[in-house]
Amino acid sequence: MFSNPVQSFMHRRAGAAHPRISGPARTATVAASILALIGAALPAQAAPGSGVSGPDSGGRPSPALQFLRAPVTDENFYFVMADRFSNGSTANDDGGLGPEPGVSGFDPTRKGFYNGGDLNGLLDKIDYIQGLGTTSIWLTPSFKNKAVQPEDSSAGYHGYWITDFTQIDPHLGTNTELKELIDAAHARGMKVYFDIITNHTADVIGYEEGARTGYVSKDKAPYRTAAGAEFDDRDYAGKPDFPRLDAKTSFPYTPVLDPAEQNLKVPAWLNDPTLYHNRGDTTFAGENSFYGDFFGLDDLFTEHPTVVKGMTDVYKTWIRDFGVDGFRIDTMKHVNDEFWQQFGPDVLSYAKQHGKDEFFMFGEVFDTSKSFTSQFTTRNKMQAVLDFPFQDAARNFASRSQDARQLETFFTMDDWYTDADSNVYQLPTFLGNHDMGRIGSFISADNPDADDAERVSRDELAHELMYFSRGNPVIYYGDEQGFTGPGGDQDARQTLFASQVPEYLDDDLLGTDATHAGDNFNTGHPLYGKISALAKLTKDHRALRNGAHQHRYASDGPGIYAFSRTDAKDQREYVVALNNSEQPQTASVPTYIAKRTYSLLYGDAATETKTSADGKLTVTVPPLSAVVYQSSGRIPHSKRAPGITLQAPGTAAATATAPGDNGRLQVTADVDGTSFYQVTFQARTARGTWESIGTDDTAPYRVFHDVAALNPGTALAYRAVALDNAGHTSVSATRTAAVPAPVLTIQQPKEGSTVQGSVAVVATADPEKASHEVGFERSIAGGEWTAVGQADGSSPEYTVVDDIAALNLPEGTKVSYRAKLRGPLGVVSGVRTVVVGTVAVPQPESVTVAGDLNSEMGCSGDWLPACTSAFMTLDPADTIWKLTADLPAGRYEFKAAINGSWDENYGQGGARNGTNIVLNHDGGPVTFRYDHSTHLITAG
Repeated sequence: MFSNPVQSFMHRRAGAAHPRISGPARTATVAASILALIGAALPAQAAPGSGVSGPDSGGRPSPALQFLRAPVTDENFYFVMADRFSNGSTANDDGGLGPEPGVSGFDPTRKGFYNGGDLNGLLDKIDYIQGLGTTSIWLTPSFKNKAVQPEDSSAGYHGYWITDFTQIDPHLGTNTELKELIDAAHARGMKVYFDIITNHTADVIGYEEGARTGYVSKDKAPYRTAAGAEFDDRDYAGKPDFPRLDAKTSFPYTPVLDPAEQNLKVPAWLNDPTLYHNRGDTTFAGENSFYGDFFGLDDLFTEHPTVVKGMTDVYKTWIRDFGVDGFRIDTMKHVNDEFWQQFGPDVLSYAKQHGKDEFFMFGEVFDTSKSFTSQFTTRNKMQAVLDFPFQDAARNFASRSQDARQLETFFTMDDWYTDADSNVYQLPTFLGNHDMGRIGSFISADNPDADDAERVSRDELAHELMYFSRGNPVIYYGDEQGFTGPGGDQDARQTLFASQVPEYLDDDLLGTDATHAGDNFNTGHPLYGKISALAKLTKDHRALRNGAHQHRYASDGPGIYAFSRTDAKDQREYVVALNNSEQPQTASVPTYIAKRTYSLLYGDAATETKTSADGKLTVTVPPLSAVVYQSSGRIPHSKRAPGITLQAPGTAAATATAPGDNGRLQVTADVDGTSFYQVTFQARTARGTWESIGTDDTAPYRVFHDVAALNPGTALAYRAVALDNAGHTSVSATRTAAVPAPVLTIQQPKEGSTVQGSVAVVATADPEKASHEVGFERSIAGGEWTAVGQADGSSPEYTVVDDIAALNLPEGTKVSYRAKLRGPLGVVSGVRTVVVGTVAVPQPESVTVAGDLNSEMGCSGDWLPACTSAFMTLDPADTIWKLTADLPAGRYEFKAAINGSWDENYGQGGARNGTNIVLNHDGGPVTFRYDHSTHLITAG
């Protein structure tokens, strides 16, 4: 929703290890023996799948040994903001609210207001959308919004300020018109996806203590029952016995409603202020990222069963009455796990009961770490998430021409998503969006001296990578017309119909002389043609959409990244090679087949080439482009079952390129052979039966088994079953492991920081559980450890405040802190040491107020960390950096950039690389202040 421009087990073995078994006559025996062992062994969160099934009547291998392909692995999405696409009817431009923009929110000359697009416009242009090869239209939130929020000096054209979840926003049309659009799409074989919100509503609730106030932590002000007793909501999340709350006594702020808005929200339950967190504005970090208001938007109490049921019922209605085919879910990482663990399976089951066998949901998890984003498809039972890590990798490769080996590393880590009922092939992949900005914008920023031809080539290369690699490609409306823009959010939301917004009229579009002053529905645009061609090619050759993605080759530096795509049934190999350098490149690419002719299917290269005796395919790829070759025959069948060996399972530790996850165990199998294999991993507890925990069809073969729901020390056993392309199977010997203990990490204070007065010591646990209770200890000048305060059982952050002023310690004294998990596990965190005193914090050479206000400050553009006009000045009296600027009225976003670059920058709450800070300004002078000891930057 919001953008950032910078930005295993010990047990008695059941018998001897299975021998290698080959030949189709033995396949049924192995599969049947596996079936006999299946049962409900692991909790659903640790093993959500149903286990391995037996052979069919023909004696063929068990289907469960085939790599999972869910119904949705080959969609082509077109992501569109209805207000910015096409204006089918001017009658609904003001939403029936009258001509005053401050009331209706309609002003086609302002990028932050409704511009006039609607559902009729989408219906009118459905041929244009389908011509791109689109199979699914994804609409930004289309429910009735609060038209204008005065505090934001903008309108709800984007759809994220919902007041009525039961009707379409009148600016966009009616429920009947939505049904007409869905029916028209279905008649053409296309689906329609809704962008939905469960985290928040429009800003309707205020606080007696003041509007849009700072966040108050649960440690400082715990929740209280209606009777006044303190409690931790995490102890009740996902359970029916949630304590009764009272608006006057239960919250750190007292929620109030304007009398005119007491019944504004629909359904009516949304008007109960006790169903919101009521803790103040989030800084998008730590505890408050779950509980805080997004710039004042009312943050729903998603731990409460009434909210879970209410939101589930709302969205079931759109499935039942309108035939919606799926949901993209906003701000998923800001909602507690228990909500998704109930919402996802319930909605999916309901959809299937109503004939939606391919109903599909994917969430927005704005993060580039697969170990984190994958938790929502494994631990939280959702089908998929938007592939933000792919967007980052694709930009680095196609736009920045970074080392091709980075793509090798990126795709190797896809196993994080593999579990019993989902995998990486379901993820929607994208190159840019309405929050972060467009791929055309990134290419222009990354290559300021490039001509239009090079920028178009890089854009096409990015799309080739997206269409030929695993996942469901998403086209952000306007990218097919070469749209750019200087940044994200409002700057990336141009209209396809003729615009009157001055800021949009300045954009330099790629691949065309057109501007935003006229309509941009040009089916002859080179990018429209390229995307259409890619969609057709991948439709005609299905392996390029959902075949196994196997890494083959990566250059050392800019150059060729190559991979193969192979359908498990067809067994024909496609080799894809992409070149991100500005010179032709040649590579010898390994394949599955030796001495075989491969024919050119796509790109500018030799029409045929033949693999060597060792299976190498020599390819030459032109600069900034791609080629695709197809094998003339199928991969030869294996003559015997491959040998398979399990490595010792271990904690999914952090690597140089990604953080780890202490709640998952990495299980890896080595397969002895070079053909096409599929490996199913199985697990069981000491008294349980074998269950499938995932199947991998790409070397290295592995899963990251989610064991967060199991108690530490629980004994686990693992084994793996290999299936080759001739139907032979083999089973590995069993390996054992145990669920690891949680890891405690102190988040505050910072190591080596100078402190005085009181010190807040904050710790987190991995994995987090509501049952955790954490105590803290202090050591003064290397002395004995003594307890500090009371143990804290309030998750997800554990806090104690130490009054060091009362200790009367001399300046320079070192004080160390550590956290301890209460209970028999003996888990202790690392140590953080601080220094008592007033030692000055080393200051940077410069601090910049960098944001979309830089041009108003006299800079040559926006988001320029090196612009001297936006440099702050250090006040030696209080060591605060300051800058006063005279700005026009408007809504701005900014951050603090250190030493003239984005290498070090701070956003909301002083978080490094944090979310943008929003300034709603009435016009006139405004003073910015930055404190390098806290990294907080403010404006006022």
